[in-house]
Amino acid sequence: MIQPPALQPGDLIYITAPAKSIEQQYVDFATSFFEAKGFRVEVAKHCTGVHHYFSGTDEERAADVQAGIDHPEAKAIICARGGYGCVRIVDHLNWANMLREPKWMVGFSDITVFHQRLNRLGIESLHATMPLNYQTNSAEALETMMQHLTGTHNDVRFAANPKNKTGFAKGKIIGGNLSILYSLLATPDSYHFQDALLFIEDLCEHYYHLDRMLFALEKIGVFDRISALVVGGITDMEDTAVPFGMLTEEIVLQHFSYRKIPVCFDFPFGHIDDNRAIILGAEASLNVNSKDVVLSYIK
Repeated sequence: MIQPPALQPGDLIYITAPAKSIEQQYVDFATSFFEAKGFRVEVAKHCTGVHHYFSGTDEERAADVQAGIDHPEAKAIICARGGYGCVRIVDHLNWANMLREPKWMVGFSDITVFHQRLNRLGIESLHATMPLNYQTNSAEALETMMQHLTGTHNDVRFAANPKNKTGFAKGKIIGGNLSILYSLLATPDSYHFQDALLFIEDLCEHYYHLDRMLFALEKIGVFDRISALVVGGITDMEDTAVPFGMLTEEIVLQHFSYRKIPVCFDFPFGHIDDNRAIILGAEASLNVNSKDVVLSYIK
């Protein structure tokens, strides 16, 4: 995997909105945040535009992302927010300049579409918070984003969930939003799952939707190929009028009764304030024990 160069003071950061529209105040806050860190900022032409649900037409949003990919000075492309829309433009983008001069693509949620395309191209990317959330994020969420952008790889350590399945694993970090992973199964953009550390998160799904998506991964053989499953924020879940009868941990663990790989819950990433940055495509180890969980990058 190719890792984009670390940012240096004075480098240019490009902010674009490839999916849902975003209000000016969030982009202004992000601009001030990066400038205070010593970086220059350029905002895409249609970043704060509105076209129905989106920040612009498909053509406008694609042009904005393409301008970031092709930008001669930009070292990182910050996606302003998710929502929905990346899948509508991903195939209209020319990614050649990302191979010639790799730069960090940063975001999560719907941005998982771009992460999966970059992973198939062999380029690491940053699953991290976005300008929509900067004002409410934990200090660790913003710090880990900046650490990774500037070339610092620190371990992530947090307390164990009693329902974790303990163990040790190594592999390439893949994953992101589960709904996106599910929607891209059996497509050219689907991840290669063999021996990977699979990270999943999601938001506002019904429990039976979560169950359906995990059974799809089961049936396509994902759980027999990965080396570990890491579950982040599965937040604001909804139940049916007649309760489904299982909560998140039970829905996940039913697939691992006879599989001996580690499974951990409550990893701090996803649609939560403490959304820690992780490098998709990087090699790492995961140690899940009864006391805590440690993710360590293998340099």
